[in-house]
Amino acid sequence: MSDGGAFDPKYVSLLWAGPDQAAEVARLHTELFSPPWSEESVRTLLDHPASTAFLAMVGGVPKTCVGFVLAQLAADEAEILSVGVAKDWQGKGIGRRLIEGVARAAQRAEAKTLFLEVAADNDAAMELYRRVGFLGTGLRRGYYARPGGEPVDAVTLSLKL
Repeated sequence: MSDGGAFDPKYVSLLWAGPDQAAEVARLHTELFSPPWSEESVRTLLDHPASTAFLAMVGGVPKTCVGFVLAQLAADEAEILSVGVAKDWQGKGIGRRLIEGVARAAQRAEAKTLFLEVAADNDAAMELYRRVGFLGTGLRRGYYARPGGEPVDAVTLSLKL
């Protein structure tokens, strides 16, 4: 962030994401995750009728995409597949806005529970999900492969909607 000052996340616009935003999501995903998702895999996900996704946009015209959340709905459940906030924008409440936005969308779609999984060593994400109200439901041992390192467990979480 260029001004180095405080930022109020209420100034973040959440916009629905569809296949046309696949390149933007894939670009951010590549900056944040290894291995990254390809633009084509993101486009396929966003093109699926059960997908629900948002972009976090800041600034004037043109707005800048600083985050995303990708989720899928199935019957009365929803699952967050991936969420990310650009490194320069982390810790400013944008991740929470994305999670709460997709939770509201899932609830409007009559989902009763929202699920996700997170690497056990991702303390910042674990704290965010705890503050939003997610509770631990399980553990997947060695789920996340780490280049040049040991696999990391995934903690499964759920939020009643």
